[in-house]
Formats: sequence, C-alpha cells, structure tokens
Amino acid sequence: MALLMEVFRKTRATLATYWVLARIVVPITILTEILSRMGAIEAIAPAFGPVMHLFGLPPELGLAWLSGLLIGIWGAIPLIYVLVPVAELSVGNITVFSALLLFAHGLPIEQKIIQKAGPALIVTTVLRLLGGVLYAFLLHRLLVATGWLAPPVNPAWIPMNVEPGWGDFLLGLLETMATMLVIFLALSWMLDILKATGLLDLMMRGLAPILRLAGIRGEAGEFTAVGLLVGISYGGGLLIREARSGTISPRQIFLASVFMGFAHGVIEDTLIVVALGADPLGVLAGRLVFAIAATAAISILVGMISERSFAKWAFRQVPGSSRG
Repeated sequence: MALLMEVFRKTRATLATYWVLARIVVPITILTEILSRMGAIEAIAPAFGPVMHLFGLPPELGLAWLSGLLIGIWGAIPLIYVLVPVAELSVGNITVFSALLLFAHGLPIEQKIIQKAGPALIVTTVLRLLGGVLYAFLLHRLLVATGWLAPPVNPAWIPMNVEPGWGDFLLGLLETMATMLVIFLALSWMLDILKATGLLDLMMRGLAPILRLAGIRGEAGEFTAVGLLVGISYGGGLLIREARSGTISPRQIFLASVFMGFAHGVIEDTLIVVALGADPLGVLAGRLVFAIAATAAISILVGMISERSFAKWAFRQVPGSSRG
C-alpha cells in the first residue's frame, strides 16, 4: 500500500509538471505558426542574412536559421535545400549551419521551460545564443584553415517543404502533446525505478566525471543527462519537478540548464542533421566538448557571484519550492 501511494504521489507530481509544460508549448506553438503563416518570420529574415557571412554561409539561410530559432529544428530543416540548392553547399556549410541550429532552436518554448525551473530567461537565452554563435564561428574558422569538410554535401535525406492545413497542424500538435505525456511519464517512472534499483547510481558514476568537469554535481546530473539524451522538454520538465521540491541548489539548477542549452537531444537531433549531410564530429563530439568547457567556465563565474547578485540576475525562486 505504501508503494502504491508513493507511485500515485510521484505520478500526480509528474502530471502537474506536464500541465505546466503543456501551458507553455501549446499557445507558443500556435502563436508561432500564426506568425509564420502571416509571413512575419519571412519579413524579418533578411536582417539575418549578413550574420550568415560570419560563418561562411549563403545569406539565404538566414530565413532557415530564424525559423529554427522560433519554431524549432523542424521549422528549419525543410527550408535548407529549398533556399539553397544542394550543389551550392559543402559538407562544412551544412555542419556549421547544423551547429547553429542545434545550439539554439525553438527558443520561445524551450527557454520558457528552463525559466520555470528558476534560471533567468534572458540570461540563459543569451548564453545559449552566444554559445551557438561562438562554436559555429570557431568551427567555420577551423574548416577554412584546414580545408576539412570541403567536399560537396551528399545528403541521405532531403525533406520536402510542405505546409499542412490547419486541421493537419492541430492534429499533429495533439499527437505531439500526447506523445510527450507518454514519454514524460515513462521517463519519470524509469528514473524512480533506476533510483530504487541502484542502476541510476551506476549510470551516473559513468557520466559524473564528464558532468563534474562542467561543474554539475549531485542530483542535477540526473536531469542534465536526460536533457542531454532526449531534449530540454523532458530534462527541463523533470528539473522543474525537482526544483519545486527544493532538493537541488539554485546554482546547480542554473548550471544544469546552461549545459542543456548547449547540448541536448543529442540522439534524435544529431541523427536528423547527419542525414542532411552534416559531419558527426562537428555536430556531436565538438559540441559536447564545447558544452563541457563553456559550462565549466560559467561555473567558475557563477561561483564568484554573491548570493544576492545571483538571486537578482540569474535565478528566481520557484513557486512551490521548499527553499525559503
């Protein structure tokens, strides 16, 4: 009976967190889709063209990048080979653009989820954007200096840019939310099972040295690992649940959120861009090394900030948290 009550309590807490996520994802997704169909994103995109030159990319890809920033990866990838023919792009071009996209995409939704765990929206968004821009620029300069990835791109998959009607869009959104609920519940239960069996401790001992390099310790590592593997919606959602319980320190929540911003969803997202022709070393290995190094540097800076300054600029108290 005690076990059933504990399962019920955990499930109720997880459903409450999912409801928080749903109230973020659904309205922002619909609003972004409306703006996209009205042409607002396309109207703003030319301003992003000159930025593409910093990375050696065609200015036309500015529209795809902006779509990715606001809508998500699936808002960007159908546009890439529509805006620029395959024959005009190298493996390096796709790898650099994919790096930009992997660091920062779906910001209205993902950053709002991160904010619900406590970290300041503006600070984490700026860090995520700067991290992506810096990594893509360094990768571009490396490619220019070495000639690495210069051959023409040979994508295994070229997605078609087909805009569904509103009925299809809303049905797709409903299916997405239902899938998210199933995955979210499964992840929550799986984490609790792994905790109870001791397997989570074994897994975290393997990941701990890597996360420790980034300044992430203790239970924050568990949810950072979830975000790293399957994405911010799930890792951030579980982090919200723990933030409300007050079991993880605000500084560790902040660092976990920063790291997830730099590196998240590495399985699905990496497979998508590799299918488009990106190089795995550039979009996965290099990204992980950068995420660890950048988060470690931010960890040092965070450690130098007073509690008052940290609370003012980087973190807010989470509603329902047991921390006073």
